[in-house]
Amino acid sequence: MKKFTKRMINLAIVSVLLITTVTACGESSNKATKNESTNVPETNKSNETTFTDISADIRGNTAPTAEQIEEVNSTLNDSYLGDIFDQVIPNDYSAYPFKESVTLDVWIPANRNIPNMNDHAVHKQVEKLTGIKVNFITPPVGQEADAFTLMISSGELPDIIIEPNRYPGGMEAGVKDGAYLELTDLMEKNAPNYTAWRNSDELRRKTTVTDSGKLLGFYGIAPYSEWTWFGMLIKKEALEKTGMDIPNTIDEWYAFLKKCQEVGYKEPLNYGSNYGQIFTGIINGAYGVWDWTFLDENGKVAWGPAQPKAKEYLATMQKWNKEGLLNRDWATADFNQRMASGISDNTAVMMDSPDTLWSYWKQQNNIDFVGALNPVLNESDKSATTYKNFMRAGTSAAITTQADNVEAAMAWLDFAYSKKGWEIYNYGEYGKVHLIDENGKPYFHKDSYMYNDPDGQPVAVTISKYRVHQWPNIRDEHNSNPNIVAEGSYSGDIRKYWTENMDASVTRPPITFTQEEASREAELGNQLSTLRSEYFAKIIKGELPVDAYDKFLNEAKKMGLDEFISIHQAALDRYNKR
Repeated sequence: MKKFTKRMINLAIVSVLLITTVTACGESSNKATKNESTNVPETNKSNETTFTDISADIRGNTAPTAEQIEEVNSTLNDSYLGDIFDQVIPNDYSAYPFKESVTLDVWIPANRNIPNMNDHAVHKQVEKLTGIKVNFITPPVGQEADAFTLMISSGELPDIIIEPNRYPGGMEAGVKDGAYLELTDLMEKNAPNYTAWRNSDELRRKTTVTDSGKLLGFYGIAPYSEWTWFGMLIKKEALEKTGMDIPNTIDEWYAFLKKCQEVGYKEPLNYGSNYGQIFTGIINGAYGVWDWTFLDENGKVAWGPAQPKAKEYLATMQKWNKEGLLNRDWATADFNQRMASGISDNTAVMMDSPDTLWSYWKQQNNIDFVGALNPVLNESDKSATTYKNFMRAGTSAAITTQADNVEAAMAWLDFAYSKKGWEIYNYGEYGKVHLIDENGKPYFHKDSYMYNDPDGQPVAVTISKYRVHQWPNIRDEHNSNPNIVAEGSYSGDIRKYWTENMDASVTRPPITFTQEEASREAELGNQLSTLRSEYFAKIIKGELPVDAYDKFLNEAKKMGLDEFISIHQAALDRYNKR
């Protein structure tokens, strides 16, 4: 990595340290300016390449020859791919193969299923097609936050950072501090596919630009708004053993969980979640006590933990916990512990993703399950959620001011938004992993490595091993998630059912903060989050009485809750004007 000698704002580094507890030096004396040595040459203006139409040979072919497989995997020919979305995916390949030899350093968080990202088949194929080599820099699993802090504070930056919003204050702060490159004036020229795709839909455009109209990076932007992915999942056998219907109201849930206890499920509800521990917006949402910020009935920003029925919610959960309805390790259980608990005879219900449980419950342990809507207080209430996908999916990427070849960095990222890139990132290698149907749509065939891994790995692993699940690209979740499209799978049906039957009007859109707001928002957010976690957990455990909530709320207000909400409201007002 190259040396980053730009000024680092001390408060920003402190914000990261509050999260990671890593000690680092956070300020240097040099003023932050754009790297003047960065060279951005002119690119080709348009794609003049034409390909022989091979759709007749590839579409519907279930036994392609070695030559056909080579043609699809080793060339930019995309003539066999159909247009399956409302907007046509762009296919400008004029930058490839890149005109000079380049190797990009790319920092990326670890994936527990990928020991070495540099060996990933998808990235190797992209490297071959683009002519741009990549060296992935990946910290150990679980050490991503610390590694990012040390990277920023040391001043050593790669060419590209995946998940750049880890920077204190977000991407805009990173640009202002001189760490990330603003791409507004470069995007149309050097990223024609990303530019065309984000501009092909107003929501995609609106959620990938700052309030001031700046383009700071590449975002994962989908062809559609993805279905709700997280909720209440019940083992079918629990419904059969109890003889009860799927619960709806909080009272019905209590009766169901008590009955589950009676028939042998010792800890019927797996309450903890490594996606946010107890704050999942599922049970608490019934009381309007959403996890964090949400939109009230007037479309204004409000803070969930401060809502009127919070004490009622906490009293309910304290009672459930005291009666043993929750898993005892709910406050500390990690992913593996939760999955082990989930497949045991102690658990009847999990709050999780049906995609994940399709793998862990159904495929690996033959446990059938159903999805339930988020609970409500009264039978007449409509189930609600604070999850709404704004065509933003996957993750994002920023190019640093130390990138030696900005044009190459943008070209490499831009490939993910081309039609060929859509195929490769979502569906992996043609032949071994996917084939093309009669309409030009990729699919995982019955002998696909996705479902028949030579190493015997389950889909929970192959979902990331043979394709890329989280990336700045056109993520085609509904069609390329192997858990959703597997033969007999109903995880997609559950997600679609949730999406179509739960009110998501309370969901706050993806807003951005100014640098000044971001520093203060992070400071207040960290304090409020710590306060909420401490009080809510202790009250639910019975270590504090429910009335301790009053002290919690007073402390939150003294910390600056009103200011915190006003910062979010100002950002929402600007978003609405984009």
